[in-house]
Amino acid sequence: MTAAPTLKPPLPGFSELDEVIARYRPLPGIPDEFIGPDGKPREAWLGFIAALTELGSDEIKRRFATADRHIRDTGVSYRAYGDTSERAWPLGHLPLLIEASDWRDIVAGVEQRAELLEEVLQDIYGPGRLIADGSLPATAVAGCPDYLQPLAGLLPPDRKYLHFYAVDLGRGPGGKWWVLGDRTQAPSGAGYALANRLVLSRTFPQLYRDMNVERLAPFFDAYRAGLTALSQHSDPRICLLTPGPYNETYFEQAYLARYLGLLLVEGGDLTVKDGMVHVRTIAGLKEADVLLRRIDSDYADPLELNARSRLGVPGLLEVIRENGVALANALGSGVVETPVMMSFMPKLSRRVLNQELLLPNIATWWCGQRAEREAVLAKLDTMSVAGAFGNAITDDTPRYQSLLGASLTPGEQTRLRAGIANRGIDYIGQEIVNLSTTPVWIGGHLVPRPFVLRVFAARTPDGWKVMPGGFCRTSDRADARAVVMGNGVESADVWVLGEKPAELVTLLPADEAVRVRRIIGSLPSRAADNLFWFGRYLERCEATLRLVRSLAGRLIDASTKNPEAASLVERLETLLEHWGAVPVATRAKGTALAAIALFSEKESASAFSLVEDARRAASFIRERLSSDTWRLIQDLYDLLHRDMQKPLTEADVADRAEAGLRTLSAISGLCQENMNRGAGWHMLDMGRRIERAINTCHFAREFAQRDGSADGLSVLLELVDSQITYRSRYLVGLALAAVRDMVVLDSFNPRSVAFQIERLEEHLNDLPPLKEDGMPEEPRRLIIKLAASMATSNASDLDNKAILAFERTLLALAEAISARYFLQGPNVARAEKATGLA
Repeated sequence: MTAAPTLKPPLPGFSELDEVIARYRPLPGIPDEFIGPDGKPREAWLGFIAALTELGSDEIKRRFATADRHIRDTGVSYRAYGDTSERAWPLGHLPLLIEASDWRDIVAGVEQRAELLEEVLQDIYGPGRLIADGSLPATAVAGCPDYLQPLAGLLPPDRKYLHFYAVDLGRGPGGKWWVLGDRTQAPSGAGYALANRLVLSRTFPQLYRDMNVERLAPFFDAYRAGLTALSQHSDPRICLLTPGPYNETYFEQAYLARYLGLLLVEGGDLTVKDGMVHVRTIAGLKEADVLLRRIDSDYADPLELNARSRLGVPGLLEVIRENGVALANALGSGVVETPVMMSFMPKLSRRVLNQELLLPNIATWWCGQRAEREAVLAKLDTMSVAGAFGNAITDDTPRYQSLLGASLTPGEQTRLRAGIANRGIDYIGQEIVNLSTTPVWIGGHLVPRPFVLRVFAARTPDGWKVMPGGFCRTSDRADARAVVMGNGVESADVWVLGEKPAELVTLLPADEAVRVRRIIGSLPSRAADNLFWFGRYLERCEATLRLVRSLAGRLIDASTKNPEAASLVERLETLLEHWGAVPVATRAKGTALAAIALFSEKESASAFSLVEDARRAASFIRERLSSDTWRLIQDLYDLLHRDMQKPLTEADVADRAEAGLRTLSAISGLCQENMNRGAGWHMLDMGRRIERAINTCHFAREFAQRDGSADGLSVLLELVDSQITYRSRYLVGLALAAVRDMVVLDSFNPRSVAFQIERLEEHLNDLPPLKEDGMPEEPRRLIIKLAASMATSNASDLDNKAILAFERTLLALAEAISARYFLQGPNVARAEKATGLA
């Protein structure tokens, strides 16, 4: 045990560094990363803290605030189990430092353990020699819910089960690293490690360089090469199969897919045809070569595994039997990550590898064996107890959570003893080890916190490669072995300190290895659906904001007893009610009604609700949006998220609506200027164009009636942002035919209905057909009809009936686009030829 050092209080003349060190109080009897066994600060930490204190307290606060803001602006987030909304990612401000000599030991132990687990998996689903000779009890395997009997005897195409492996480590007394748990099912955290590194390296760029921190890019480059090698194609389509946007780590999955250049798909995006897995894209079905799996094995195929699953792909097991797709990790690999396996790992290592474990387990006893069960019951007060298969051991304990025997009440301990005695197979006992703490920055001081280090390894064409870093979690709980992200838990970047400056390596391949292309891969129908609706929600929000701004501007005139202004205010309020931005028959009027239309969380068409809808659609396609776009969406959300009880003036409402319109303009500018003109951009812009055309028709029918007033025409021009264009073109006052022409028929006006129809026709011409028979598909038929009708219309003959006909055709076009391109259920089709934008 490391004794807590005796540190004197700061004396006059002490430097700020001396004061920070003097105030640090390691926990008695607990090893610590900052203070070495000799009671003195470790050299690496001393250098880091010295450089930190040289910045000064104000600069430290500024940098930490910048790091927090970067996390918020870029949307780094997670969900704790049961959360209905995302939480901001809790990144600690200090990294965990690991010196080169320590890291070499970790790498050797992780590579050995990955190879051991691979051998065990091959035996479990293969010849079964380990069970036959008693090295592994059959009950420990067959009783595990992650053991999939339908896969017995079925080797993966490359004859390997594990392609990505993670292990949780803690440093025990004496400085040795101990294994706390293995992750072989679908290891998470690598994407968060990447996000952590981006934030901390920007927060301390000079320190990051000076301390020779090992780079992560080479690991991910090798990881991607390993996935590519699973396919026989030189340029395979690799998909990351996610449980979906409500999964706890969806942000990480989207982030990783974007960084590695993978196609992010859900089970509903995939279908089985002709012995192959295909992605449903807007260009029909496209073959998927490799699936990087982030769903549990049991949910992968509802036909042969868990029939309740809505996450998997029906028929996937049959494709695997025919070697039609490669999976990483292979289905069934989760069987070796269950806690029960920990009790057999030392023995298995000697039996399979003829080696002792380089990274020992915490001592573990499986209660499915009589001697071990009796030992656990006899020493329950000095042990930690957990579910043998990750199962919850009490009604109030989450899965994979352990309990300290000594912390239980007499009644709880009695019930636990009875459970172990009656069904010992479900329990393990583990030795309680005082794991090391690491310093975190709280309130301007260093404070020790227990931590768990997750290290990742990827199978590459050159063998196992270990990420030089990892994913660290710190906890305010004394026992951090089973810590999960939630209250009281933070993550930390992991800096592996090299002995020489790190080489600058990126994911950029050599020029000769790149096949030049100008079209970005396949666009899954689900992503197309969300991009289309993302555009529509943004445009609806803009329409609501324009209505509110127009209303706020006329409330001042209405207060002067101007009858015409009062009539327009009433019409705008009625339109907002029909729009769904305010409650039907609401008693609110004027500014109060405008505030509801802006900020209400209950009304479906309020500006805030529409931003929430757009934000949700954006979260489903996170990997396709830039960080700048996400930051602006968050800014818009924050702008419209306010306490409805606080009163606002007409000017306040107008200012808030103006600010929202400016942010929407920035989002539109980013989409127009920064998005590649692939299928995704076409879908997003089609959503905006079709919604703008529908809204403009609605506004024209309301304010450009034959018996309308000049003030009504002025409102219409304001709503479609065409006042300046009208004034510059016509020297006379407002005329009905001229306004109708500019708002509906003028193809030179970027806000007119005709302009939107021209752009929609261009988009549909650029998107690929399903069949090469020369026949126009339904969206094309409708847009040709609509464009012809628009081109042959005359403003003097245009009335509300004709405008309503345009509006209804546009609504039919939106339905036809959904039926054609969002290929789900009965809309699934396969392209005759793989051409055009996919």
